[in-house]
Amino acid sequence: MSDASSLTSGVAGRYATALFEIANEASVLPAVEADLGALEAALDESAELRDLISSPIYTREQQSAVMGELSKQMNIGAEVANTVALMATKRRLFVLPQLIAAVKALAADARGEVSADVTAAKSLTKAQQESLAKALSKSVGKDVTINMAVDESIIGGLIVKMGSKMIDTSVASKLANLQNAMKEVG
Repeated sequence: MSDASSLTSGVAGRYATALFEIANEASVLPAVEADLGALEAALDESAELRDLISSPIYTREQQSAVMGELSKQMNIGAEVANTVALMATKRRLFVLPQLIAAVKALAADARGEVSADVTAAKSLTKAQQESLAKALSKSVGKDVTINMAVDESIIGGLIVKMGSKMIDTSVASKLANLQNAMKEVG
């Protein structure tokens, strides 16, 4: 095991660390990341697939058969296909989304990048995202990759999460703070 294992824990972390190390040693990490991205998109788009990986009503054989066929149809590489097949036989498919996130984090760390989860009330333009990434890069001293999410309930501002740090400049948060301050006075 390498130092990469310290970044991950739990069932998903063990699978992610193993997949990352296999891909890194075989110099196929970019292809593995692409395959995992495709699987992530399939999970996002298909409620049936999410149900298959999380529901206990499906047998190991059913999960293995569906995931094997899906891997073939999507032209998933051997490293990811074998990992998914192993997870299906061990009934561990329910951690597939966490495995994908963990491998992405390990790959980004290997490249010297930091991932920042940014939530905004409306989608940021490409220029705004680049500007934010540059500003965040200056503060952490590494390249920052932005994972953008939109949540209209924050009204305005941004919520930025990088590792264990969180910066909340949302209007909803400021209103909540103001409401708490008014309760303390009255």
